[in-house]
Amino acid sequence: MPHIKLFIPGPTEVRPEILDAQAAWMLGHRMPECTELISRIRPKLRQVFQTEQRVLISASTGSGLMEAAIRNCVGKKVLNCVNGAFSQRWHEIVVGNAKANEVLEVEWGQPILPEQVAERLASGEFDAVCLTHNETSTGVTNPIPELAQAIRQSPNGDQIMILVDAVSSLAGADIRFDEWDLDVLLTSTQKAFALPPGLAFAAVSDRAMEKAKTIPDRGWYFDFLTLEKYLVKDQTPSTTVVSLMFALDKQLDDILAEGLENRFARHLAMRDRTIAWGKGHGIEIFAAAGYESPTVTCFSNNLNIDISGMNKFLRERGMIMSNGYGSKLKNVTFRIAHMGDLQMSDMEELFAAMDEYLAA
Repeated sequence: MPHIKLFIPGPTEVRPEILDAQAAWMLGHRMPECTELISRIRPKLRQVFQTEQRVLISASTGSGLMEAAIRNCVGKKVLNCVNGAFSQRWHEIVVGNAKANEVLEVEWGQPILPEQVAERLASGEFDAVCLTHNETSTGVTNPIPELAQAIRQSPNGDQIMILVDAVSSLAGADIRFDEWDLDVLLTSTQKAFALPPGLAFAAVSDRAMEKAKTIPDRGWYFDFLTLEKYLVKDQTPSTTVVSLMFALDKQLDDILAEGLENRFARHLAMRDRTIAWGKGHGIEIFAAAGYESPTVTCFSNNLNIDISGMNKFLRERGMIMSNGYGSKLKNVTFRIAHMGDLQMSDMEELFAAMDEYLAA
């Protein structure tokens, strides 16, 4: 099978040495060697999440921990803040779990703003707010610090659960769990962590753990209390993805060796270069100015580019980017990911090939 370099917003490109790390001899998930593996991973995860609190580990994707957040942290009513397909998923999960909810939706491509959230929370009827840090479908980064501050200043704001999906940004963008006073911050391995899919992580506040104790019918697989019961013993409740844990251990070492500030700066530099490439061709940015994602750029297809034709051309040269997400944005937009372990040289390789296609 030929190698197709991935410039799509997940799964992302995985380095050969990370793939090789999965080939270590298999362990039983209750063996002391596996316990030692998890004990090495936990403090490194806390560094990446910028928290002194717990980071739960789940053998699932980010959507699984989105469901976990709803099942563990919602007792009354959720405010779902929607500005794209993946923030819409929050709403679908809330409905699927039969939780009362209200939707605050803005035009796709625009951010959710603090004053909009504050207005909805004024009634005092909500005990949770669902936010998406980085809306993968539109390339918009929502202003989470300002949104969190607005939530805390609302009626009963000190008790409102702030639930944040950072699936396509954490480990590629500066997100400060403790400093921003969040309650659940979740992500998964196949985006900016630059790992194969199969694991998800969530930083969970003490406040959220106390809230979970008051919520009946949390289930078992995604019960925060069960996950933590095993985590403090450096274990997981059920069999974990041992091979991927080896890769995670290696990748966390490499992320921290690069340095978080350096990693964030590299992502921003690739973002800026990607935007400059598009503007150089007269291609418009779909995201509102000032809210462009550091990990994925969404372009409006204002030049009516044959996106499928361009991707066919790119595949012949060993690379691929992404069409717009879903029926609402397919062919109307296209997306170029610049996340994980991609370097500026990779981006230049992609742009050279796209230039060749556009010039034909």
